Amino acid sequence: MKHVVLKAPGPATNMYVAEGPRPQPGPGEVLIKVRAAGVNRPDISQRLGNYPPPAGVTEIMGLEVAGEVEQVGDGVDAWQPGDKVCALVAGGGYAEYVAAPAPQVLRVPNGMDFTTAAAIPETYFTVWTNVFQSGALKPGESILVHGGASGIGTTAIRLAHALGSRVYATVSSGEKAAVCRSLGATEAIDYHQEKFADRILELTGGGGVDVILDMRGGPFFAENMRAIATRGRIVHIASLAGREVTLDIPTLMRKRVTVTGSTLRARSVEEKGEIACELRDRVWPLFDAGTIAPEIFRVMPMSEVIAAHELVESNTHIGKVVLAM
Repeated sequence: MKHVVLKAPGPATNMYVAEGPRPQPGPGEVLIKVRAAGVNRPDISQRLGNYPPPAGVTEIMGLEVAGEVEQVGDGVDAWQPGDKVCALVAGGGYAEYVAAPAPQVLRVPNGMDFTTAAAIPETYFTVWTNVFQSGALKPGESILVHGGASGIGTTAIRLAHALGSRVYATVSSGEKAAVCRSLGATEAIDYHQEKFADRILELTGGGGVDVILDMRGGPFFAENMRAIATRGRIVHIASLAGREVTLDIPTLMRKRVTVTGSTLRARSVEEKGEIACELRDRVWPLFDAGTIAPEIFRVMPMSEVIAAHELVESNTHIGKVVLAM
């Protein structure tokens, strides 16, 4: 099969497409003929040598795919060859075939094509577990989404809005702000133009927001503590602006704030399967009804994987970049 090879950690130009052996599904796994694969920030981190795959997982990058079931391993009875599916994988997505644990496989939503479905698993699994499980966001509450125009950001905006929450976002340009508003954000704040905490406090009458989803870290943390409401929850999923922060403990105590964070890749199959079940029950009906869908910025052939990575690193995209196989 064709797959993307990284010859050494470093720039995108270290990647190339090569031929290699097709994986075989083990017990409890599904072999998927990949039609499309999402490109995500963790892929960039892996390429740079900062996010190695868990022990025993292929070195091939790619955390989400969509395609057709080619073969099932022993003990799998939920899927059959020919089924149209999308899946979260711990690696191996940048390839014509990938083996995925059956609990992490979900059907392609009604009326959705493979390139759109390939943009679902990594972002929706991440948003669901961080916003709705760790962050415990409820209908009627408010959320601030940093990086609102990213794949994670557009997902969080659409899903939180669809499930009855008031959404705010931060962005780096006016164009991105307009897109976030069109997706359901009440307001999108250009953090280059104004302090987002000041604007959030103005918009909420001084009360702040109930949940903050933060992929920035660094100097955003102190502003998050200003913008968060009493009994609010701040959830960290990345540290693109810096991994070290200054915490004012009395503010934390006074507001009774919960600060947490997580990664998804190293979680067990059982944990990811539980997230998949909640998505199937709570989110898939929204897909089937056409209420929500991933925001696709560009679809590129696997042969252009270098350009795809450079596009994501440029931070000029809005939504998801997808590789077509």
